[in-house]
Amino acid sequence: MPVPPEIAWRIAERVLPAAERQRLADLVFRDEGHGYDAFGLHPAHVALGLALTAPLYDAWFRVISRGIEHVPSSGAAILAANHAGTLPLDAMMIWTDVLRRTTPPRVLRPVADHFVPNLPWIGTFFTRGGMVGGSRGNARALLEAGNLLLVFPEGTPAIGKPFSERYHLLEWRVGHVELAIRHGVPVVPVAVVGSEEQMPQVGRIPFLRPFGAPYLPIPLTPVPLPVRYHIHYGAPVRFDSRPDQADDPGVLSEAASRVRSAVEDLLQAGLRMRQGLFA
Repeated sequence: MPVPPEIAWRIAERVLPAAERQRLADLVFRDEGHGYDAFGLHPAHVALGLALTAPLYDAWFRVISRGIEHVPSSGAAILAANHAGTLPLDAMMIWTDVLRRTTPPRVLRPVADHFVPNLPWIGTFFTRGGMVGGSRGNARALLEAGNLLLVFPEGTPAIGKPFSERYHLLEWRVGHVELAIRHGVPVVPVAVVGSEEQMPQVGRIPFLRPFGAPYLPIPLTPVPLPVRYHIHYGAPVRFDSRPDQADDPGVLSEAASRVRSAVEDLLQAGLRMRQGLFA
């Protein structure tokens, strides 16, 4: 059963410091008249989500981020990041980092694959915190309302990336730049260093597809390794293309290549910068 908002608030109040609770009072939120926004987000569940991810962020992954000034303080934008790690903890850490480090605090809207909203309890909980299903209609409505979207152009296949191919980007889909061009918003490239070593897969069971997932992964460890996360935000990539050019495959391919190159550059810089897997 979903946690009622009043209980979510009580839990968050017990866990979050007073300063963090005060920051969340400035959360930009469009109430549809029943406490939730049009996609099911509720501020109480955002606070609860932050209370639950904070220990992972602070003590387990010990996140360090750079370039948060590149994330717009207002208005719509799309954050595009590399993806890996068996579990989507990279999305949680980016969500937490943006929420904690933007002023006023902004809630990222992660765009999830079709099966995620169907996960019992978890799908509802993620939705209450800002996640949305990956449809054109959802993305259009959120961008038109001035939200921040988080997308992973490598898609779900990236979470099963072999350890030997870590930090090598898979096929870079063009949907994010189609949205950016059509709606005239920037794309902020994001590189996550650490996530691609957190939970190496040793195999998968393709015929077991719980709740619509593409397969059942077999990780090397039962829990993610306490690798240090380094999140790097790059300068926004802006496009001069007209909205009608969002239907031109050549324009989309060139635009997606620009974003991919920006993410690759951030990844390589981040890998050179870190002192070790756990440092």
